[in-house]
Amino acid sequence: MTRYVRDIMTGHPVTVEPLTSVTAVARVMRDRDLGAVLVTDGDELRGLVTDRDLVIRAVAEGGDPERTTVAGVCSDEELVTVGPDDELERAVELMREHAVRRVPVIDDGRPVGIVSLGDLALERDPESALGDISVARPDP
Repeated sequence: MTRYVRDIMTGHPVTVEPLTSVTAVARVMRDRDLGAVLVTDGDELRGLVTDRDLVIRAVAEGGDPERTTVAGVCSDEELVTVGPDDELERAVELMREHAVRRVPVIDDGRPVGIVSLGDLALERDPESALGDISVARPDP
């Protein structure tokens, strides 16, 4: 049976505006237990920012996280996206080809979700180590 991105994606993605500070984004990620949020300008997707982006592109560079905006640290060049009606194999191909772990899901030009490597691991082999890690809640 063919499976589609909509079947496993995380819907209703958390979004932030490009001028949101790195500190504010880090707090959103902490409070909502997220590893990535979408950067949008209105309904238009501008990028994706991960917890790793915040560390590598902001903190490690010595910038002031209160003054550094997410626009300066998000992945925005050649942003890879899929649609909710794309087959899961398409998402897998794009992740491999572009060496990414998360892909925004776009419908009619608007972000509607994110599909992650963990989502795919759970779909393909829920008993795998990656599948186990993907559903585990962090210790408080």
